[in-house]
Amino acid sequence: MFEQIVQIAGSLLILSAFVATQTRRLKHDSWTYLVLNLVGSATLAVLALQEQQWGFLLLEGVWAIVSIAGVITKLRTHGEPQ
Repeated sequence: MFEQIVQIAGSLLILSAFVATQTRRLKHDSWTYLVLNLVGSATLAVLALQEQQWGFLLLEGVWAIVSIAGVITKLRTHGEPQ
């Protein structure tokens, strides 16, 4: 049951970032968007690894890698988050 709650929480983080971007409430390069995607996808990737769900791990693992790359790029170009 706890795992299901964590999966739903991770999914909601990613989906909230997506919806906020689609409705122009967040920019795709904002700290909020990047962190929501990173935390959500990393959470789901860890759960997928534990359950040996390889397709889901591939999806969420790549999502997390792309998200961390966005965070690193933002750190290098815009400085530390406030």
